[in-house]
Amino acid sequence: MSIDILMPALSPTMEEGTLAKWHVKVGDTVKAGDVIAEIETDKATMEVEAVDEGVIEAILVEAGTENVKVNAQIAKLTGEGESPAPPPAAAAPVAEAPKAAPTPAAPVQAAGETAAPAKAAPAVAPTGDRVFASPLARRLASAAGLDLKAITGSGPHGRVVKADVEAAGKGGATAAAAPKAAAAASAPTAAAEPRKVLSLEQMGIPAGSYDLIPLDGMRKTIARRLTDSFRDVPHFPLVIDLEIDALLAARAKINRLLEGQGVKVSVNDIVIKACAVALKRVPEANASYTPEGIAMHKHADIAVAVAIDGGLITPIVRAAETKGLAQISAEVKDLAARAKSKKLKPEEFQGGTFSVSNLGMFGIKQFASIINEPQGAIMSVGAGEQRPVVKNGELAVATVMTITLTCDHRVVDGAIGARFLAAFKPLIEEPLTLLV
Repeated sequence: MSIDILMPALSPTMEEGTLAKWHVKVGDTVKAGDVIAEIETDKATMEVEAVDEGVIEAILVEAGTENVKVNAQIAKLTGEGESPAPPPAAAAPVAEAPKAAPTPAAPVQAAGETAAPAKAAPAVAPTGDRVFASPLARRLASAAGLDLKAITGSGPHGRVVKADVEAAGKGGATAAAAPKAAAAASAPTAAAEPRKVLSLEQMGIPAGSYDLIPLDGMRKTIARRLTDSFRDVPHFPLVIDLEIDALLAARAKINRLLEGQGVKVSVNDIVIKACAVALKRVPEANASYTPEGIAMHKHADIAVAVAIDGGLITPIVRAAETKGLAQISAEVKDLAARAKSKKLKPEEFQGGTFSVSNLGMFGIKQFASIINEPQGAIMSVGAGEQRPVVKNGELAVATVMTITLTCDHRVVDGAIGARFLAAFKPLIEEPLTLLV
């Protein structure tokens, strides 16, 4: 029988994607683990591996197709050891029965009519003692001495796949729970009625006076996640000014020492390192709120906001407290370059314990960012500029940079945020303290 190959969810936020490229064609033999396609998500381009073994029977979604929904059927695979399905012209007469089941556009109902319930296709509703399972699942079950009839399948149409057999071999709880969890996830849930959004015409902007650019997956994800964060996370800002003349002098000296090594340390690289050190000194700020408790992170994984075409992404410098400025600079440069070409791996932009967003290079003096859940805080870095300051009772001029820390009040209270900034400030104003 045919095995449905479905559009996978390659990240927690993915709802649809672009099928960028096929690595197989009809008639190719594949085995579990083979790369069969490339999918562009809202954040990156990733490879998709085959789950089952067999022969590619049909490719249902062409390469380059956009807005393919997660779990949509994109190809068909004939199980290993089976013959590919014959073309329709050569099909046996009995095989024509399911032709009543295709689902083209439904006919329009007249007022008062009641639609008849759709009949299930024979492949969907197994009868008798037959168990639908992939060839690989059958072999694994046989080798493990497991009864396929006792295993609940989580594949398409309740088909038993490799993961179900492996779960059953470990106790069966996962296999039995999978379809229930899937059903619960797909079942409609009671929710507050969404806010009604007026059209531009309803708000007095005439049609034809603007060009409408459709929302892509990245923009939809940004809109949803940041709306959720701003609405659901009780947040507050803390603002301080930092004198950075000593930092600029230290940066110039560091870059002279690194000349010829292909590394140039930026102010933002020093900010990332200072944040990591300050988070280790005030670990309460390196935390996330969860319904089960406060997660205290063991490392300072700093997410760095990078602007890319159509939105932004936050690649992560892992365990930044353990790395030198040259290494941080090289990592940020590499991550930013691959972010802009959508070549980041999911683990390179998912997670993080703290975020840094820097708009200083655009001349922005001060701003407050929205928290990147589930992180407990995010730092917004403004431009360094010469300002009048008072030193020892006298007026002077210094290069000053404004920093805003937005905190999740559920985990980072005002006092914790203040202690973090108190630890951060000397690391920036006296960069040699980063070595202590």
